[in-house]
Amino acid sequence: MYIRNLSLRDFRSWEHAELELSPGRTVFLGSNGNGKTNLLEAIGYLATLGSHRVAADAPLIRLGAERARIGASVVNTGRELRIDIEINQGTANRAQINRSPARRPREILGILQTVLFAPEDLALVRGDPGERRRFMDELCTARLPRLAAVRADYDRVLRQRSALLKSAGRQARSKSDLSTLDVWDGHLATHASVLLAQRLRLVYDLYPFLAQAYRSIAPESRPAAIGYRSGYLPPEFLDPAREPQPDDAEALEAIVLRELAAARTKELERGVCLVGPHRDELDLMLGDAPAKGFASHGESWSFALALRLGAFELLRSTGAEPVLLLDDVFAELDRRRRTALAEVAAGAEQVLITAAVPEDVPAELVATPLRVETIGEADRRISRIAEPAADTA
Repeated sequence: MYIRNLSLRDFRSWEHAELELSPGRTVFLGSNGNGKTNLLEAIGYLATLGSHRVAADAPLIRLGAERARIGASVVNTGRELRIDIEINQGTANRAQINRSPARRPREILGILQTVLFAPEDLALVRGDPGERRRFMDELCTARLPRLAAVRADYDRVLRQRSALLKSAGRQARSKSDLSTLDVWDGHLATHASVLLAQRLRLVYDLYPFLAQAYRSIAPESRPAAIGYRSGYLPPEFLDPAREPQPDDAEALEAIVLRELAAARTKELERGVCLVGPHRDELDLMLGDAPAKGFASHGESWSFALALRLGAFELLRSTGAEPVLLLDDVFAELDRRRRTALAEVAAGAEQVLITAAVPEDVPAELVATPLRVETIGEADRRISRIAEPAADTA
């Protein structure tokens, strides 16, 4: 899989860009603030419908513009598809596939697969559980694009059920309130069971790739492992040696329904939903200790890198090799980690790299250089591709 063409209009610092890309390695060179990362962020948005830097869409639209547009021609096993997304201020985003409108933006998911490694990934190890839940769900959706609809339905039901819990908890609980809760319990359990089954399958499948990636990066360190943490699932479902089964979703739905019933009194008292995948966690372990709080700075970097490399190898094992995006990471890594990442990048079909100077890119990664610069006033600077830079080989 590779991107043949990338188009931007009013995205971040880019007023307009039209880039022709090819398989192999391309490095975007430029000083900090010139807009290099914005290019990778745009590509990542096409793959996930989200940014790795901000939670909302509004900052993605160039100052003074009403909307931003991102488009790419994606080649996968000889077949080319064009995907475009329009990010709007205050109205729903719109997408196109081969220039034809899609009913929903999430219909483009799965056409482009990417794995992005950026300095922000340190939050996968040191950040809050939401970072790790997002990592799981984006990787699950890359493997099974229809899961995006399940995630959206789950979030919608969770919001509505939470609002009902708050209102029912503030006033005398009527039979009508409780019967309505029964209905929402059923909806929540249905969507939760599918999401849980996919997360458990992901953790089981990712574990060996993660462990091997970490060994290659930090062979002298304690072994790395991952697991799924949940306060309501039975221990047998959380056993890392248990292979998920095709009928797990049905069993998980029954478990969630049972646990929702058991937690109802507490939920009404607190006005929050206490059961569901929104409260779960991806455990990261080094030996017998959790990585968060116990890993050194170097071990945390190694674990974050191993998670991304493991994700890349997992997606690659299914036959559709993702585009590898490396955002200013080589300058952050020591020699061993740079070498491990460079070895993976050298064998990838397409790698897009950002770096401040050519020396930040390992010598073994011969790359096509594109220099990024900015023009204009300080508060309205526009990014553009400059004249070809010197070869980084």
